[in-house]
Amino acid sequence: MIVDLPDTTTSQISKTLVKIREEGGAVALGRVLTLVISTELGHEEEAIEAANDASREHPMRVIVISTAKEGPITKDDPRLDAQIRVGGDAGASEVIVLKAYGDTASDEEGLVTGLLLPDAPVVAWWPGEAPTVVSQSPLGRIAQRRITDAAAQADPRGFLRHLSSTYAPGDTDFSWTRLTLWRAQLAAVLDQPPYEPITAIEVHGSPDSPSTELLAAWLQEQLGVSARHELVTPAHGSSGIQGVKLHRASGVIELERNHPNIATLIQPNQPTHDISLPRRSLRDCLAEELRRLDPDDLYGDVLQNGLRQLDEPLITGSIPTAEAAQ
Repeated sequence: MIVDLPDTTTSQISKTLVKIREEGGAVALGRVLTLVISTELGHEEEAIEAANDASREHPMRVIVISTAKEGPITKDDPRLDAQIRVGGDAGASEVIVLKAYGDTASDEEGLVTGLLLPDAPVVAWWPGEAPTVVSQSPLGRIAQRRITDAAAQADPRGFLRHLSSTYAPGDTDFSWTRLTLWRAQLAAVLDQPPYEPITAIEVHGSPDSPSTELLAAWLQEQLGVSARHELVTPAHGSSGIQGVKLHRASGVIELERNHPNIATLIQPNQPTHDISLPRRSLRDCLAEELRRLDPDDLYGDVLQNGLRQLDEPLITGSIPTAEAAQ
């Protein structure tokens, strides 16, 4: 069910929620958190769809605050339009979409305060452009967890460095979440014999991939070996992390993703394997981050310390595909 509330107030929205609950039987008793999403006007639906999917694992109230990215804010046209979605239109959540115009858009914290679930954690998510200092932003101040996406910024690598200097416990970024499968696969490989120390690390990925630098920083911290990372434009056109090479006495372990969902694992004296290593969807990343509401200390350590110790990347041309190399 979808209920539109043009030119409304947060008080009227709250009353409408109560009415919907009383008349339709929709309840919020099973909600475990409030997810506040800050987006640009016209870019709400992709984030709402991801939140709806994630809500099947994490029942929640979703509050979407949508404002204009640029343009004059005039005192003549302050307005709040709202839409409430429940039932089949909201997955296992309640979705409240707030479209704020004029001066109304300048008070994000005030817009959501009266709509938060009582005694429930608050998670704030910026799918697009993030605040200058996330933890000190109006929404960041009321949230236990704050989620950004460096890959969605105008300068992904520069934003990652900025996050490093402004980090506060509770901050996280999807560029780190996208590493989960890579980290798990590499850890599994190193858990197998021979148990030899790693002597060199190479990581390469596309220039628009902040995850490449985070993976190199994580490996360098965990293995105590300097990591060399390259930013390349792959011939097959895909973005993100392209591959990792771990050198040790018995040979080189290679994990290369030459296709969007498949990676090739090459190890000395072992058969070559193709393994599933899919690119993570927005829903997958969001659902993973909602599984924990405490600070991610490992992310904070890699972001603040690992990145600082990482050498500047080597920027090269395209890497030929396997077919081109033959």
